[in-house]
Amino acid sequence: MDSLIAASARALAAGDALGALKRVALREDPPALALRGIAMAQLGEHPRARELLRRAARGFGAHEALARARCVVAEAEVALAMRDIGGSPRPLAAAMATLEARADPANACQARLIAARRLLLLGRLDEAAAALARIDLRGLTPALAAVAELAAAELALRSLRIGSARQALARAHAAAERAGVAALLAEVDEARGALDRPAARRLVDGVEQALRLDEVAALRESGALVLDACRRGLAAGDAWRPLARRPVLFSLMHALAAAWPQDADREGLIAQAFRMQRPDETHRARLRVEIGRLRTLVSGLARIEATPRGFVLLPQNGREVLVLLPPIDGEQASLLALLSDGAAWSTSALALALNASQRTVQRALVELEAQGRVCSTGRARAQRWLSPPLAGFTTILLLPAALSLD
Repeated sequence: MDSLIAASARALAAGDALGALKRVALREDPPALALRGIAMAQLGEHPRARELLRRAARGFGAHEALARARCVVAEAEVALAMRDIGGSPRPLAAAMATLEARADPANACQARLIAARRLLLLGRLDEAAAALARIDLRGLTPALAAVAELAAAELALRSLRIGSARQALARAHAAAERAGVAALLAEVDEARGALDRPAARRLVDGVEQALRLDEVAALRESGALVLDACRRGLAAGDAWRPLARRPVLFSLMHALAAAWPQDADREGLIAQAFRMQRPDETHRARLRVEIGRLRTLVSGLARIEATPRGFVLLPQNGREVLVLLPPIDGEQASLLALLSDGAAWSTSALALALNASQRTVQRALVELEAQGRVCSTGRARAQRWLSPPLAGFTTILLLPAALSLD
């Protein structure tokens, strides 16, 4: 490694992308191309960074497998920043194996972190937890340690383990300070700020009350019967009844929980669940069928009994019924939560993260664009979607697979 390459690499490690570029900007050899690609990525020029890294990988010979593997890892991180999460994870896994075999633990750990962060974006929390558990934090550089702790904190936040999240963020802040990278410190501070912003709303006697993440966790642990409209399910202690894929049953449960301890009238239930303002006997018959299905689903947690005017929810063991609402209203709340991270998302990446069809996501984006809540850049396959940050509250509970409960 010549002196200019070494100096450029040191500048990149310190977060000085411009200083790194000054040393290698006019060079076309593979090591210089790789460093230029990483520098462009740090400056936010992701398409150019990806192009440079691919050229560098092609430039390294067959006997330079270690250098090629490092380029693959760097390109994978650029793809993550571009929210290009639909590709195969096999190239990254192969590069990780090469790095481990060639005794490059730092870059192998970087590859593991990229894979874990991709799984977090996709909402595959169990797999992300397993990937993070395989990372040995001993001997890592401060910058890598901070990124690892940030990933652990996000996993804890999305699982409502607030104490673990605070500890991970404290460790991330200490590591970021040792690294001396301003962008990393800013990212840690932003994550810590999420703990103090409203994350949900509680409906009490028709009045909304803002809740922070720790208050949401306390609510979940209170033993009350909680209709969770953030994650679309019913919770009581350790029990969880998912309703995300059963929108009619969720609507009925929402109406019954909001009306508790009173009953909900049949016309109101039909209007909310079936979107019918003038119900006839067929709608009332359908309501009885859906209520029967809901009774089966919530058995063990509550009963649903008929009254002269409708139906009433009767929780077991004298539990209180609470309604937890998302911080923002609308059917596209999860979509807005993903877009509010400041990155530019493709339609295919959003569909993959939300586990929805691309056409469904496209329709939702068109509606949000008409309302001025999102905007797009580029055209055709290069089109990307952006949304301004949703200031004032955190949307962590609206992200895919926000909490896995058995």
